[in-house]
Amino acid sequence: MPQRLPVEIAVQDAEGVRIALEEGAARVELCQALGLGGLTPSAGLIESAVEASAAVGVAGFVHVLVRPRGGGFVYSADERAAIARDIRLCARLGADGVVVGALDEDGRIDLDALAAFVDAAGEIDVTVHRAVDAAADPVAAVAALAGRGVRRVLTSGGAPTCAEGVDGLAAMLRESGGRLELMAGGGVRPDDVGTLAALGVDAVHLSARRTIVAGPGGPGGGSDGYDATDRDVVARAVALASAHSIPLVE
Repeated sequence: MPQRLPVEIAVQDAEGVRIALEEGAARVELCQALGLGGLTPSAGLIESAVEASAAVGVAGFVHVLVRPRGGGFVYSADERAAIARDIRLCARLGADGVVVGALDEDGRIDLDALAAFVDAAGEIDVTVHRAVDAAADPVAAVAALAGRGVRRVLTSGGAPTCAEGVDGLAAMLRESGGRLELMAGGGVRPDDVGTLAALGVDAVHLSARRTIVAGPGGPGGGSDGYDATDRDVVARAVALASAHSIPLVE
């Protein structure tokens, strides 16, 4: 039997987790600093998200972005070790999966780093993030993930946004051959869901952000505003995705 096309929401706080649960999202990518592309969230936020999903009986909901900094995806040995430690912490805190990625100096998937990340994850899901879109050959980067313990890949098809990356997404689907799930993400708006579903992607991902102006941060306080999850955008995306289905994998 088919199931509806899953929607994943990138969220940065407990309220975002709650909105995603209440509006029927399939899962969240839990992170902070979306303005930098997303960084590893706090242990307290991970615990809160796990407790919230458990309270309403939603399985497989909390997937944690593990990324120590912005500025690209080529990591030092110390950074790779820190990522592996954070992955193990996520698993201990009850996360359902982690979202990771690394490139080598030549712009290819860093397979040694990836193997260490998969090993650290143990039994929880591993998603590779949009590091693939920064690779020298994004389609080859996705194809290289098959058979390496990765469940899914988040990608815009190698373009700045999914709307611009339709051809790349189609090529990735062909090259991966169903050996891993392909989740379309990158500048996705609810109105893009139908087009992406028609391509045959396995899920869609969006941040559904709006900016709240909170007033002057003061010296050292940073920005005067912050991002929040827009309930209406989440609800619309889930409603549009519900009109599309994918095969149910036993």
